[in-house]
Amino acid sequence: MKTLISKSSFHLLIMIAIVTACAPSTKIIGSWKSPEAEASGYSNLFVAAMISDNYVTKKTIEDDIDELLIEKGIQAISNLEKVKPGLMLTNDNKDQVVQAIRESGRDAIMTIAIIDQTNETRYVPGTAYTPMYYGGGYGRFGGYYGMYGPMTYSPGYYATDKNYYVEINLYDSETQTLVWSAQSATTNPSSIDKAAREFAYVVVDKMIKDKIIIPTK
Repeated sequence: MKTLISKSSFHLLIMIAIVTACAPSTKIIGSWKSPEAEASGYSNLFVAAMISDNYVTKKTIEDDIDELLIEKGIQAISNLEKVKPGLMLTNDNKDQVVQAIRESGRDAIMTIAIIDQTNETRYVPGTAYTPMYYGGGYGRFGGYYGMYGPMTYSPGYYATDKNYYVEINLYDSETQTLVWSAQSATTNPSSIDKAAREFAYVVVDKMIKDKIIIPTK
């Protein structure tokens, strides 16, 4: 016995498909919080994206994280010039940079680094589609044929997903110890602007849930 799908159910399916298609492509795949982390959370962060080979990507990620943290009432900067004019991070002056960040009042240092990139090929099976309301009911042959006759089919194909895995660490600026860490996965980012904003929302939301930062707004 065939079961017709009502118009309301059909529209619901369409809405679910739309929402699913718009779902974030970035997600947190794991996190850890040290028992030595400040119980009251951290409220003044220095943010550093460790992407030295792409200044635009680095700046976009840092700016989006800073902006969202500030919206939550957490102070955040990424520019060493604002910490101490003329200060540059090199392999030889890491301790000097940390000291300057600490003296500027920052209580934690956040680092963001891409730790892996993979390409995964998957097969997308073909789909058959029948217009639900074509031809009226199917109590007669004509109606039944009108319902199922004009079936269309799209062939299957292979698609390659590009995945980026990012590690986010938070260090206590006083002790320089790791107090929080998370890993995220981003699939097929459409643009750096969209991906960076989405990444910022996902990371900051996880920090709030893990109570490593406490929003004041």
